[in-house]
Amino acid sequence: MNKKDGMNYAPVGKPKPVVHGGEFAFAAIALDHGHIYGMVNGLLEAGAKIKWVYDADPARAEQFKKTYPQVRVASSEEEVLSDPEVRLVAGAAITSRRCALGLRVMDAGKDYFTDKAPFTTLEQLEQARAKVRETGRKYMVYYSERIHVESAVYAGQLIDSVAIGRVVQVTGFGPHRLNAPNRPEWFFRKEHYGGILCDIGSHQIEQFLHYAGCRDAQVLHSKIANYSCPQYPELDDFGDATLLGDNGATNYFRVDWLTPDGLSTWGDGRTIILGTEGYIELRKYVDIARDRSGDHVYLVNGEGEFRFEVGGEVGYPFFGELILDCLNRTENAMTQEHAFLAAQLCLEAQAGADVIPAAGAEEAPAGIRK
Repeated sequence: MNKKDGMNYAPVGKPKPVVHGGEFAFAAIALDHGHIYGMVNGLLEAGAKIKWVYDADPARAEQFKKTYPQVRVASSEEEVLSDPEVRLVAGAAITSRRCALGLRVMDAGKDYFTDKAPFTTLEQLEQARAKVRETGRKYMVYYSERIHVESAVYAGQLIDSVAIGRVVQVTGFGPHRLNAPNRPEWFFRKEHYGGILCDIGSHQIEQFLHYAGCRDAQVLHSKIANYSCPQYPELDDFGDATLLGDNGATNYFRVDWLTPDGLSTWGDGRTIILGTEGYIELRKYVDIARDRSGDHVYLVNGEGEFRFEVGGEVGYPFFGELILDCLNRTENAMTQEHAFLAAQLCLEAQAGADVIPAAGAEEAPAGIRK
């Protein structure tokens, strides 16, 4: 991938097949976001077979086929959904259209795997919940900043081994490079992308729920702003939020589109996990001014100070677990309620956010507005 462009984030890992010989066929529909390539890579490395691709833009489908020459380009969505061999459909549609695609996929008797954020409204979330109950199909979400980052996977393993005791707080930082000229028009329309807390904030909330072991949480406070992009009035280039989990764990996160051009990658993503007996820091994509590689894990506990370089060492178990979940109707990769709860909370954080007027904006009064 282009390390400076998060739009094309598509990790490549070590193959670790859980199925063989075409046992699990899947398709890709709607290639609006480059994350589809990461989703497909993960499934292929776990042994799945990509059979079909469909996009309303034939040029996008043909470009996809250059990367995955084994795929067949479908002439319509229906051609894909009517194929009984296809068990799962992966999609990275425009965010506001992801739910509608998922409903059609589940109605066709197939499981659905969508890019984050999975919804832009709470009404869509309720539609998906109802359809899951009706069909028994899965509506899984590509929360890539945890499931497709080896340092994030390793942090979960450390927590499971009780390396830092009980997790009591997760602090996350999700800065991204805007790279506006390479973004599609829909990216700047709040109706289509949902807002920054709905979009990249979904990664942060999902990580909090996972690392802290929360089954529920509430948004205590959230804020959004457009500090630097008056030419895109519907874009939030900054957002943050504070959450409280049902088990007493707390969360603060900040997300933004303010990454400077001098950074060697698309964003200096970091996570700090505080436990009762130690703490973990993840420097996911770069260790600035020191190491341009990613996947740095720092651990401090009663045994001492430790630094781990886990790139290429841990892998991405989510994808194999997802395939087996689809085959066996289990929930080992991620529970459906967890996927939906992360989506619900990011929608609530966005909807309830205080709006901070841009400093110096002539039309904006001082202070905060809803």
